[in-house]
Amino acid sequence: MEKAKISLYQLFVLILLFELGSAILVPLAIDAKQDAWLAILLGMVGGLFLFWVNYRLFLYYPELVPPEYMQKLLGKIVGTLLAFSYIIFFMYTAARVLRDFGEMLLTFAYLETPLLIVNALLMLVIIYSVSKGIEVVARTGELFFVSIYFLAITGFILIVFSGLIDMNNLKPILEEGIFPVAKVVFTQTLYFPFGEAIVFSMIFPYITKRKSVKKIGLFAILLSGINLTITMAINIGVLGVDLASRSQFPLLSTIQSIQVAEFLERLDVFFMIALVICIFFKVSIYFYAAVASTAVIFKIKEPSMLTYPMGMVVLFMSVTIASSYAEHLKEGLKFVTRYLHPFFLVGVPLLLLAIAFLKNRKRSSH
Repeated sequence: MEKAKISLYQLFVLILLFELGSAILVPLAIDAKQDAWLAILLGMVGGLFLFWVNYRLFLYYPELVPPEYMQKLLGKIVGTLLAFSYIIFFMYTAARVLRDFGEMLLTFAYLETPLLIVNALLMLVIIYSVSKGIEVVARTGELFFVSIYFLAITGFILIVFSGLIDMNNLKPILEEGIFPVAKVVFTQTLYFPFGEAIVFSMIFPYITKRKSVKKIGLFAILLSGINLTITMAINIGVLGVDLASRSQFPLLSTIQSIQVAEFLERLDVFFMIALVICIFFKVSIYFYAAVASTAVIFKIKEPSMLTYPMGMVVLFMSVTIASSYAEHLKEGLKFVTRYLHPFFLVGVPLLLLAIAFLKNRKRSSH
């Protein structure tokens, strides 16, 4: 455990930037068609419950990080194996988000640049930040947060004033009933991005005012859910369901269509900067969780020693996990959200909470 201190505001900023991360970039919940916004809202409700589950585990073991209380609850061998599988999961997910970043930049700005070079530039900055500790990442988040929100509000105002939004694209609501929406919730939005907040369990012990962790965490997830809902509703309102589903990055396509008073256009550069910042924090927090968990399991006194070798693994994974962006997205929908997410984000936390509840009840009854 490092000697870090993170304020409630820093936690709020980190969760919000993490949740927006790559979710704001991709056509989130587009399988629900014009009801994508509803699928995001319902996924957020499930995400609030999953955050509460992880917070309850933290209350049982406030001085321990997940790899430690996994060993305590499941025994040394099983707990260590489970914690090790989480390290691989965190690194793999960090590599996936890094791939999203690289593909976005290649598509819009660096057409001739190799993917490895683009990803390496961001990964080196992340390695440096994480090697300095989670407190440095949190302070960096504070610095960027205001500028991100300024860009978001400006973009919203410009899209509204451009007269691009056609509300008819969002109708009819629940055309095919609730089941297609529920399917998207339980196969996609519950896990990505809301269930991913499990990664903050690694940061809870560093919070200065622990009593308010639940309130701040739930509020940050609620706000990020509302932001993503509005973003996806705008994307569909501007592009229509067909174009939004075929676009790799619907938000950037929406922003590219902004034209105000003949001179205000080509604003996608500013929003690419905002997206790069959000993705930086998402990869950083996943990568930090992997490094910190490894240091705990193998009792390494200096976690910063792990950042460079583990960072290189994440970098090469990001380039090799799929041969094309289409394959990368397909793998995300067919494999990650179907098998990995239900196990790591829902199944294991619920199991651990049940065991912790029974163990602590026995203790209190003695």
